[in-house]
Amino acid sequence: MSVKQSVKDIYQAVGGDGNIVSLTHCVTRLRFKLKDEGKVDDDQVKNIPGVMGVNHQSGQYQVIIGNAVSDYYKEITKLGNFNTGEGKEVPQEKGSLFDRFANFISSCMSPLIPALIGGGMIKVILIILTTLDILSTKGQTYTILSAFGDAPFYFLPVELAYTASKYFKVNTMLAVSLAGILIHPNFIGLVDAHKPIFLMGLPVTAASYSSSVIPILLIVWAMKYIEGGIDKVCPASLKSILKPLLELFIMGVLALVIIGPIGTYAGDLLSAIILFIQSRDSWLAMALMAAFMPVIVMTGMHWAFAPIFLAASIAHPDSLILPAMLVANVGQGAAALAVAIKSKNKNTKQVATAASISALLAGVTEPALYGVTLKYKKPLYASMISGGIIGFFVGIIKLKAYAFAVPAFIALPQFINNANKMNFTYAVITAVASLVLTFILTYIIGFDEEKPKEETKKADVSNLSEGANETKKVYAPVAGEMISLESVSDKVFADKIMGDGVAIIPSDNKIYAPFDGVVTTIFPTKHAIGLKSNTGVELLIHIGLNTVELDGKPFTEYVKVNQKVRKGDLLLEVDLDAINKAGLETVTPIVVTNSKDFVEVVPSDKIVVDNNSKIMYIV
Repeated sequence: MSVKQSVKDIYQAVGGDGNIVSLTHCVTRLRFKLKDEGKVDDDQVKNIPGVMGVNHQSGQYQVIIGNAVSDYYKEITKLGNFNTGEGKEVPQEKGSLFDRFANFISSCMSPLIPALIGGGMIKVILIILTTLDILSTKGQTYTILSAFGDAPFYFLPVELAYTASKYFKVNTMLAVSLAGILIHPNFIGLVDAHKPIFLMGLPVTAASYSSSVIPILLIVWAMKYIEGGIDKVCPASLKSILKPLLELFIMGVLALVIIGPIGTYAGDLLSAIILFIQSRDSWLAMALMAAFMPVIVMTGMHWAFAPIFLAASIAHPDSLILPAMLVANVGQGAAALAVAIKSKNKNTKQVATAASISALLAGVTEPALYGVTLKYKKPLYASMISGGIIGFFVGIIKLKAYAFAVPAFIALPQFINNANKMNFTYAVITAVASLVLTFILTYIIGFDEEKPKEETKKADVSNLSEGANETKKVYAPVAGEMISLESVSDKVFADKIMGDGVAIIPSDNKIYAPFDGVVTTIFPTKHAIGLKSNTGVELLIHIGLNTVELDGKPFTEYVKVNQKVRKGDLLLEVDLDAINKAGLETVTPIVVTNSKDFVEVVPSDKIVVDNNSKIMYIV
């Protein structure tokens, strides 16, 4: 399936414009802020081609895509009236104070990651070239390329001013201008002069704000309240002139005299905490960080650490976060590689091989984590055990990262330092040890794999219609003409991506319960309903194709989510004429969404069915 079709399915699955407040993306995830996450069926999203998994974290609905996330983001922003949420009302943040803080940091940092990775990799390449004496550090080429690598880091305050202004809904260009004050050459000149600085008699802390993170985030946060206060007191007739003047002046003074210094001290405190941990029980901190890094990545919290490891890697070497990520990233790649080699399933081999390459070479672990290790669980446990063991070793040798890049085999030069020549050797040993140990543990522990369908033992279905003991029956939810699922014009159903089943072209407008069970899902647009039978069959009844576009108008619901139903209970009523007039098909796919839990889904041989007709036998 094409990216465009998958994007359309994601857009519809999360509720479209009516439910999307804002959208950003990081290296591997689409990060939605939704009005109501409860309206989204996680299983439906997971079944969309290209989607590796979903995650609910700190007010975000995260759809894990992998390396192609930017292509998906580009396409999905064409479908609705949203970008990063500008101009839309953001609901009140829910959750603990830590969750809200983590969401704020992650939301502001995530859009910057591609630029930081690009700059970091250029710096890594320069380390290689100068170490091998291919490029001189005194030449103009080195100077200019250094600017390429340093620019995303040096101008961090400006970049964060942009993203933070979107988060807090304040004037973006004024926020960017405030960041410009912090790194303006005139101010930097005063700082470099090493003399006391005063602004209208007020003392100004002589701090360097280039590459800083926390000061500008605090400044834009305060800007939210100052901007609101000015709005209340400023006369409407003079607002276009007075508001930007007052906001830039007041916030500029506060930034240099109060907020900026507080942010600087906070950053210094964070660095001091990291240094304290490293100087005490670094082996324990590293072992825990390396072991649980896959879990941190799973929750999407890994980029919330960005202010810590960026501050550390810029001011002085980082010997906690980035080294731990090296252990964990290589471990995920090694676990996926072991699965690829040991698996007898051709599709699993392909998925695991690609995921392994992504993690080992590029440090992008979501494909391995969501597509392989988390899916089979035992490989995840093996990688975490290995991570703890290798992390213990890394903590003892105090491995340090001297540049920011996503740790992986390609980025190993980030550990090169001429004053600490053994550091790079230790990094290579760490990566190789993580690769070997995780691979061996995963291979020995193994994993529970589904057998390929063609190798699965087929059940004797000759007497299914007579009612074999191990067979579960599904009755027609609507009267009409039954056709094969493969003949449905929507490839998501025809390719059985969501599961096996049948389809009915309805001749009646009433949808009935096809078995005894419970209602698990009713889509907000009422065009589809999910059920689970008392015998464990999970069923999706999708009334018409693309009928989500009708916004629920032709449908009337008679049941609620979690309501128990008996076979024959009325679930929905649909205006078939309205669907036809809208130019849409009424064909209704009926899909067993947990088909993989059974040996086989066998359609009946009936063509014309009513509510007492058996349409499927689940073995």
